[in-house]
Amino acid sequence: MIDSVSDELRAKVLVDALPYIQNYTNKVIVIKYGGSAMGDDSVKVDVMRDVVLLSLIGIKVVLVHGGGPEINDMLKKVGIQSKFINGLRYTDEPTMEVVQMVLAGKVNKDLVSLLGQCNGKAIGLCGVDGMMIKAEKLQSEQDLGLVGEITSINTEPILDALNNGYIPVIATIGVSEDATMYNINADTAAAKIAAALGAENLILLTDTRGLLRDKDDEETLIPVVNVSEVPKLVKEGIVSGGMIPKVECCVEAVRRGVKRSFIIDGRINHSILIEMLSHEGIGTMFL
Repeated sequence: MIDSVSDELRAKVLVDALPYIQNYTNKVIVIKYGGSAMGDDSVKVDVMRDVVLLSLIGIKVVLVHGGGPEINDMLKKVGIQSKFINGLRYTDEPTMEVVQMVLAGKVNKDLVSLLGQCNGKAIGLCGVDGMMIKAEKLQSEQDLGLVGEITSINTEPILDALNNGYIPVIATIGVSEDATMYNINADTAAAKIAAALGAENLILLTDTRGLLRDKDDEETLIPVVNVSEVPKLVKEGIVSGGMIPKVECCVEAVRRGVKRSFIIDGRINHSILIEMLSHEGIGTMFL
């Protein structure tokens, strides 16, 4: 027997999503996926299904990924101790070899394979391909080794993939003019790529609901933030700790032409669809 209530509900969900689908058709969105948001395999499958669904309804999705936990695991296996300075990984040459192997190899290809299992058409890239992410050594108060700062983005390999119907899956390794490879922060790379592409949206999938007025109370979620309000929120301590660089990436993307950027909880099933294709949303939107 057909469950008419469920059928009606499904139909209503589709009808309600229609204006959002129409708004995003043929637009580029950049999704950053990484860190602890990648830890749950069942949620990871849902994220990939969301990406495939968006692609199938005519949205040009670019998936940028990190892979910190996987890098840590591999470094431990090969006997290299992870070292962090102010939250950033110190990257010497042996560590960089592992970063390249894990990010451009295992993590990248695992995501491409998973998208394929979800009937998506994906292609794996890293910043070295076509000199996509040009970088130089990050200048900071403390030497971080082979940690890079992006100098430019070559969008041609990304656009070639999108125009041929592929979902580009990008590992964030940068390369300099002298062919030195650099470890690049994935949030920063996603923001730079979104700006270079003139993307409609940048979405950072994290392990928190979004920007919270009280970091210990998810009910204090701030759903919308104008980028002009961010300095005040930093001063008040609402934007603090590890949230500072993520918010800075969202602000930079908007100031460089991305219409909206979002911080959402990647551990929630179908959080991307809820944020993009519904009125309520689920995280924090910056505009």
